[in-house]
Amino acid sequence: MQKGILFGKNIEELKQITDSLHLPSYTAKQIAQWMYSKRIFSIEEMSNISAQNRNILEEFYELGCQKPIQTQTSTDGTQKFLFETSSSKHIENYIESVYIPAKERATLCLSSQSGCRMNCQFCATGNQGFNHHLLVHEILNQYYSIPQSKELSNLVFMGMGEPFDNIDEVLNALKILTSEWGFALSPRRITVSSVGILPGLKRFLEESECHLAISLHSPFDQEREDLMPIQKVYPIDEIIACLKNYNWSGQRRLSFEYILIQGVNDSLSHARMITKKLRGLQCRINLISYHHIPNKSFVKSDEETSMAFRDFLSSHGLFCTIRQSKGEDILAACGLLAKTRKESKNRDK
Repeated sequence: MQKGILFGKNIEELKQITDSLHLPSYTAKQIAQWMYSKRIFSIEEMSNISAQNRNILEEFYELGCQKPIQTQTSTDGTQKFLFETSSSKHIENYIESVYIPAKERATLCLSSQSGCRMNCQFCATGNQGFNHHLLVHEILNQYYSIPQSKELSNLVFMGMGEPFDNIDEVLNALKILTSEWGFALSPRRITVSSVGILPGLKRFLEESECHLAISLHSPFDQEREDLMPIQKVYPIDEIIACLKNYNWSGQRRLSFEYILIQGVNDSLSHARMITKKLRGLQCRINLISYHHIPNKSFVKSDEETSMAFRDFLSSHGLFCTIRQSKGEDILAACGLLAKTRKESKNRDK
């Protein structure tokens, strides 16, 4: 009999488990404390639960945490971690997360899927196709199992996959990350990035208080559709209209991600249209230096063009920053390490 996994269960689910095993009612809270506060890796370590009750738990469940199977470190301190998924024993599917250190913060970029269905043309993951949705424990394990876990200041769901295409598991993960009985992180330390799948977006706004980042990448409809096929299903104008109906006056932050690609989306006419579309919306723009991926002809915009683009947006009242790519020497663009590992395993067969 395959054992169930405890890690990634919320407090209500843990209570159902302990009730079904006829364990004391307070055991669910004890399990949550051991997993999410004390950061253990085995049921045996739950020392305030009796040996008899630990044995009952171990008969039917395992913790379900695993350390990364591969780590790459960049000269700038960026680290990429590769994890096996629940299907990796049968199919070579992997996920990755990226640790990004900076002077005043330490950020972990999390994945929500193995592969992705969005097929964005500038994205390494999107060019691999879709494998499967990650379960809650697979999402949280990326945060839990890296050496820098306790020093992280920020989490961003900007890794492999589209979070709102896996909305149930992502919302459950956010609940555990931010609940007092869970990891007790402030929602203001977590940002979820999406291409703008409207049903998931609406649920996220209603059921979470975490920050939101929307992938824009072009303000022109046809050009955005060429770069991001989801534009045909959920046009950016509909996404912006939804966001304008939400009250952004509190501490919750809205940002738009915009990868600058030379000769594609970096002209002042693009910047001018951005200011027109986002007028009246309290937000910021994160301009991102394009990170090269194999077999794509895209080139990052030069510094002069990037600065002019930023200055135009800033002069028209939009808070705008340029984010430089990190970890280029270890191919830190999301999906490249997992893709390389999978191809290597297939060649060895």
